[in-house]
Amino acid sequence: MVDQPGDGEYPEYWEADVVLRDGGTAHLRPIHPTDADAVQTFHTRQSQNSIYMRFFALKERLSSRELKRFTEVDYRDRVAFVITIGGDIIGIGRYDRLDDPAEAEVAFNIADAHQGRGIGSILLEHLAAAARENGIRRFSAEVLPENRKMLMVFSDAGYDVKRHFDDGVVSLEFNIDPTDKSRAVMEAREHRAEARSVQDLLAPSSVAVIGASRRWGTVGYQLLEHIIEGGFTGPVYAINPEAFELAGMLSFGKLSEVPGPVQLAIVAVPYEEVPKVVDECAAAGVKGVLVASAGFTEDGERGLARQRELVRQARANGMRVIGPASLGIVNTNPAVSLNASMAPSLARGGGLGLFSQSAAIGVALYAASSRRRAGLSTFLSAGNRADVSGNDMMQFWEDDADTTAVGLYLESIGNPRKFSRIARRLARTKPVIVAKSTSMGLQLPPGHAVRTTQAPADALDSMMRQSGVIRVETIEQLMDVAQIVSAQPLPKGAGVAVFSNSGALGKVVADSAVSHGLGVEELVTELDLDAGMSRALPALRERLRGVLANEAVHAGVVAFLPARGLTVEKLAGALAEASAEAGKPVVAAFTGILDPSVYVEGMVGEGAGAAPVPCYSNPGAAVAALSAVVRYAEWAERDQGLFVDPDGCDPDAAHADLERLLADVRGEQLRQLEPADAARLLAHYGIRVMPSEGFDTEDEAVAAAGRLGWPVALKTTDPTLRHRLDLGGVRLDIQDAESLRLNIRQMRRALEPYGLASLEVQTMAPVGQACTLRAIEDPLLGPVVSFGLAGDAVNLLEDWAHRAPPLSGADLRDLIRSPRASRKLFGYQGLPAVDVSALEEVAARLARLKDAHPEIALVEFNPVLATPQGAFILAADVRIGNAAQRTDSARRAMRS
Repeated sequence: MVDQPGDGEYPEYWEADVVLRDGGTAHLRPIHPTDADAVQTFHTRQSQNSIYMRFFALKERLSSRELKRFTEVDYRDRVAFVITIGGDIIGIGRYDRLDDPAEAEVAFNIADAHQGRGIGSILLEHLAAAARENGIRRFSAEVLPENRKMLMVFSDAGYDVKRHFDDGVVSLEFNIDPTDKSRAVMEAREHRAEARSVQDLLAPSSVAVIGASRRWGTVGYQLLEHIIEGGFTGPVYAINPEAFELAGMLSFGKLSEVPGPVQLAIVAVPYEEVPKVVDECAAAGVKGVLVASAGFTEDGERGLARQRELVRQARANGMRVIGPASLGIVNTNPAVSLNASMAPSLARGGGLGLFSQSAAIGVALYAASSRRRAGLSTFLSAGNRADVSGNDMMQFWEDDADTTAVGLYLESIGNPRKFSRIARRLARTKPVIVAKSTSMGLQLPPGHAVRTTQAPADALDSMMRQSGVIRVETIEQLMDVAQIVSAQPLPKGAGVAVFSNSGALGKVVADSAVSHGLGVEELVTELDLDAGMSRALPALRERLRGVLANEAVHAGVVAFLPARGLTVEKLAGALAEASAEAGKPVVAAFTGILDPSVYVEGMVGEGAGAAPVPCYSNPGAAVAALSAVVRYAEWAERDQGLFVDPDGCDPDAAHADLERLLADVRGEQLRQLEPADAARLLAHYGIRVMPSEGFDTEDEAVAAAGRLGWPVALKTTDPTLRHRLDLGGVRLDIQDAESLRLNIRQMRRALEPYGLASLEVQTMAPVGQACTLRAIEDPLLGPVVSFGLAGDAVNLLEDWAHRAPPLSGADLRDLIRSPRASRKLFGYQGLPAVDVSALEEVAARLARLKDAHPEIALVEFNPVLATPQGAFILAADVRIGNAAQRTDSARRAMRS
């Protein structure tokens, strides 16, 4: 858990590694008194013009009094951050709280040599996050009119900046609470920086292999050989202190001896030598390091600590790290032709981008893509994923013109909220396929240092589906889908035509298509493939053209038994031509072929000007893959709506309430709010709980009912029984005092076997369907909102729907409609439909509350009564605690 820093207490959790605009890395941290000499050095290196812009005066050196003031801060009213590379300060940002405790003055100073790298905007983001944490809501600044670069930092941040000119100075003022625009600006800058950093790794201008060996079969030997034989277009340098000639080229004893600059260093030395090599890379100005060396995780916590130190060392010197234990990287673009991997030859070129984590999974994924003849644009094996992650690759793929679809095999996920945000954006233009370990989020693979989840088992999968991700179970399923989306047009609907040369097989395939949610518009089984090639192929093409021309048919599924005289390649070629003409995807399954030399699984049969057809060894896999693509295409075409921000929400008032309520909460303990405190907190977001009052005597109950208004409901406060009509824990529609007294006596007798429990009366709500809404703060996922129908549906059958805020209109619609029992909300067995829009509004307000306040550990509304007249919350359980730093906070920072 993260507590606010006290006066003078160094807030270590504010430290972060950051990616700069040009893809380089740097370290950001709060300033410390020991930085005085470094600040003086920074100042003396600045030009006179820069000094004047910052101080409105010329200062050759800072006085000891100024250094003391600049470096000794309390981290509450006065905060300063420095950004460093290789230990040198390249930027300083600070704020000082003004007389108005909600406002602070902010100022920046960026090193002349590092202007234009986005340092000012990063400092502003982190200062704003720290200021909000300390109760500051507005920033002000004074800037000279000629300091256009700093004026641009403020104006481009996405805040609503007010400015006026007075006495030769531009005065600025703006609210620092995140807005849609400021978040969009931050995400766009983050995207450009991270995409650029990965581009420098995948398309380096030059490569050095450190640990290149003469010994055949060693990792260093193979990596060097594969880079050379793959035809890499830039210079390649072999580094080995004991070899004069390697792979027909002169080698160098040290990296410092290389005559030209090195952009990417590939490290294949024993793991204990890796830190020294990374130091040499930093001294040589290397931009990225791929660590093929393993051995870090075998030493348990000590190995993990060495791995973390390796990443810290690299990032602090401006370098990204792939690995350790990386299988390598591949880029098939002819202008690059990089095969820095253990694969013996450069992959077939194509539109599929692939990412894997552990080397073993990387080998399996790469082999599957090669076996299926799937053309790749890029491939990256992250190994232990200590730095470069799947999120980074998605940032790169979004802008990469060579990539049309992407596939990721994930064993852990360090920043799910960021993954969801990036995947949702990427999936709007390119299909994203994810295979993940079934234990992902629940336990850690070796070498992976991330949080684990406490959310329900399917919450992470729900987050992926919410983001448009095509979720699969295995590598083979990933490639099943990838074959279609990487080379075929997307279907525009669920209507399909099924073709077969067997009536029985065609019927089986059609039934399978229906069970997968596809609509079979035509079933064609009269195909005669035994008429010889000269007659059968033209007839097949013509029949396919005619059926695919049907506007209700959006894709074709072909299942063929072996035909005399017709090869799989010839048949697939005819399918490819018909598919290309119609602009509709066609998938094919060739079953019953016993000859292992006949290729039936993968991309087969290029036609005249047509891409190969995705082929499968069994029709079930073809149908399952196509149905997954149809669901994705429907998601991509659907209007997702804007993120919902309901009227009448007051986050500042809720924040003030939470500060007061958390004043005596320590460590990881949780506090369950009293009903009055919970009702007041929820009211800040327009959420109203039906009023209730407890009582001891019958007279008190009658008086309470009079205040609440007749009729009333009578309930036990026991959390297990209070919703159980069948066990006598609830009595409804009590009309008068006499009836209330009688029901109290009867309820106490009925509940006596369960022990004594207090009772309460509550305003009576209309009759309706009991539902449950729950929101939690998960260590891995952040906020998660869940919905289900109260009772056995959720208690026994786990019939929940989960979504991760912020929620769009489409997300809210899906949340309420996803549980299997949700059919009861729309009129069921003669009952009237409920006001679903009212349920969606309650869910929207709850999601907004939970997204804004990580201090709220749990909110549960059980039941929410959904009626034709609206949605009524009958009980609310709210628990609060000290909040941990979320994995995707409102500041740019690399995963640590």
